Formats: sequence, C-alpha cells, structure tokens
Amino acid sequence: MTLKDFFTANPKVAIAFSGGVDSAFLLYKAVQHAEKVTAYYVKSQFQPQFELDDAVRFAKEIGAELKIIKADVLSSAEICSNPANRCYYCKNLIFSTILQSAGADGYEIILDGTNASDDINDRPGFKALQELEVKSPLRECNLTKQQIRSLSLEAGLFTHDKPAYACLATRIKTGETITAEKLIKTEKAENYLFSLGFTDFRVRMVGDTAKIQVKLNDYSKALEKMEEIKTEFSKYYSYVILDEEVQR
Repeated sequence: MTLKDFFTANPKVAIAFSGGVDSAFLLYKAVQHAEKVTAYYVKSQFQPQFELDDAVRFAKEIGAELKIIKADVLSSAEICSNPANRCYYCKNLIFSTILQSAGADGYEIILDGTNASDDINDRPGFKALQELEVKSPLRECNLTKQQIRSLSLEAGLFTHDKPAYACLATRIKTGETITAEKLIKTEKAENYLFSLGFTDFRVRMVGDTAKIQVKLNDYSKALEKMEEIKTEFSKYYSYVILDEEVQR
C-alpha cells in the first residue's frame, strides 16, 4: 500500500503534527492526496518554542490548515511523577486533546507520524495510540525513517534533515519529579547551544548538574566552547559537564 492508496481509502483525516520529519512528510502527502486534512499541533510545557515555529512555517509553506491547541501536561500527577511509562500518560493526554478538537471539527480518523523504523515495543506511548485507535500510515506503508528523509529531500521539504528531537521531559531523570522550572531551565540552556551553532544534542539534568551530550563530530567544538557554555549555564545550574559518551 502507498500513501496515496491510504488517503484514497481515508479521504478525511486529522493529523497530530509535531513539526518533525515524520509528521511533516505525512502532512505533505495528505495535502497532496486527501480530500480534507487539518493538522493539530498540541502546545504543552514539554515542547520548546522552536518546534511550534517550525510547525507554523511548514504548514504555511505547503498550504496546510493548522490548528494550535493547548494541553496542560503538568496538571497530570501521573506525568509529573515521571515514571518509566510517562510517555503512555502523556500521549494519552495529548491525543485525547486532539481527538476532542478534531472530533468537534468533524474528523473521525486521527493519524500520527510513527514510521516503520520505530520500535513500538520500546515506546510506552504507542500503547496509548493503539487504545485511542490512532492510525500510523507511514508504518502501515512500511516507510522507514531514512526513506522518509530521502523522500522529503526530493520534495524540497526543509524538515528533511531536521534532527530527531525528544520532548523536554526526557532531559529529566526517570523518577525525578517534572516541574515547570526544570523545563524552562532546560529550554533556555538548549536554546543557548542552538545559538552557538549546535543542532543535534541534549542537555540532561542530573540533580543540579547539566550533562551535555553532543554528536561525535561536535565534541571538539563543544570542548572549545566549554568555558563560555559554563558561564551561561551558571545561570541555571551549579555544575556543567560534557558527557564523554557521545551520541551516535
């Protein structure tokens, strides 16, 4: 089955849109082949501003209808306690919010960007999607992450080389309570690294220490800039370390 086949069979769809590679490509194909499509971006305390900016830019470039809705993830005790299956509770809240909004707009089918490369056995959030009957056409059409990037490049989509970005909550150690203060601190620290030209990294919080993880090809650059990074990060953390176990 191709995506065109999928949208022929499902001509009216709502798409959970994050602004990332996968959901962007899915939205692009839906605009091409579906009769009616609306993208829903859920703004919560877990999403940094640049993700929303990318989502708005992308929808505008391809002429897609985009609705921005809000979800207060910090109102959930299950999410804030940050258990190992936090993503289950978070996805449940996020997609329930989308279902409510999309349902009010007349949509019965909700799609997400899960692809054939995603290990659903290692994703507690996927269980929530199954329970809510969310469809994943990229996965159904057996499209891998690399194929999606290649097809996005061919289509001229600016998202084709966008690094994978996990939500801000993933920077906080499992079992440690998630608070607005910790999320804001993390976003400000990561925004600073973006301003230095880094694009694929994480700033993890270990107590009051910032643990910076970069790709191998950025490690030397990070070492060179550590003094200025430490100066900036001292606004938010007591200690700063550069993780020697680089991201692969």
